[in-house]
Amino acid sequence: MKSICVFCGSSFGSNPIYTHAARDVGHMIAERGITLVYGGAKVGLMGTVADAALDAGGEVIGVLPISLQEKELAHEGLSELHVVGSMHERKALMAERSDAFLALPGGAGTLEELFEVWTWGQLGLHRKPCGFLNTGGFYDKLLSFLDFQTEEGFMKPVMRSMVRAADTPADLLAMFESYQPPATPKWIKKDET
Repeated sequence: MKSICVFCGSSFGSNPIYTHAARDVGHMIAERGITLVYGGAKVGLMGTVADAALDAGGEVIGVLPISLQEKELAHEGLSELHVVGSMHERKALMAERSDAFLALPGGAGTLEELFEVWTWGQLGLHRKPCGFLNTGGFYDKLLSFLDFQTEEGFMKPVMRSMVRAADTPADLLAMFESYQPPATPKWIKKDET
């Protein structure tokens, strides 16, 4: 695993533990010699995780849509900053440059980003691990809902097992390192998309 994409909030949230978790993730990624790929902004948890990785001597790649660069949200101290034309291009480039996907606490955008790459994995478009850092139980209710979806027959257990969750960055990275994707994707092959 040479790079990890981190999805997270552009705000800090109401509990300081989220900022601490973002800092811990950035440090741990850099200290392991892994490149951080993220959304390229300087604000909220996004800025915190990037700054922490940079402070620990890590390489940080940001991918930012031009519309957000125009709002002066770009982090200017990154190893690389790619400015792209749309949110779709952003997610595609982040996925291309990453070997795993980690969601810190965040809002709708964070969820959408992780759910999209998880879905791509279900469809067999990649074989990369995805997971939630469940800081302070932030994702407990969501994880329960995902289990409920499975119980109600809307998701196969093997597909549910593709997205991991852990309370600490070290535990989540250990899950990523041992991740084995399902042998058979859900329905389609990459050339059928």
